[in-house]
Amino acid sequence: MKKYKWLIILLNLILLLVYFNWSVFKKEKLLQNGQLVLLKLAPVDPRSLMQGDYMTLRYAISENLNIDKMPKRGYCIVKLDQKGIAQRVRFQKEPIPLKPGEHLIQYNAPDSWNINIGAESYFFEEGQAEKYEKAEYGGIKIDQNGNSILIGLYNKNLKPIN
Repeated sequence: MKKYKWLIILLNLILLLVYFNWSVFKKEKLLQNGQLVLLKLAPVDPRSLMQGDYMTLRYAISENLNIDKMPKRGYCIVKLDQKGIAQRVRFQKEPIPLKPGEHLIQYNAPDSWNINIGAESYFFEEGQAEKYEKAEYGGIKIDQNGNSILIGLYNKNLKPIN
């Protein structure tokens, strides 16, 4: 029985490591091949925005919504202007239909007043908060399935804040 116990533990550990590495591989692929999309940041009270060494983000595409009539999970459909800034078109439950020039961003609605796209926190070095207070855009990379990853914050001139 002890032999099987250790075999099961080892097998579970291997499966966990494979899953973790596959997840990292998918994120790295998204970083390399994803479409850069800039999301306008919504105004937030700066006193509650900074909490230690991270910043909570809100996006303009999630403002003025009637969340009660939206699916809890789905896709925010956006179009990009000439500068690469996303403009919300609509929300839908399934990834199709999708018109030319439209892009998917997966979302979930955890409560009745907000949606999350999975990029609501930005972490930075302690003592660097003042540098990021003037951020106007969140830069995310998205793939054709609507997966997204936050890559940085951008200023009003659309330049990355480093």
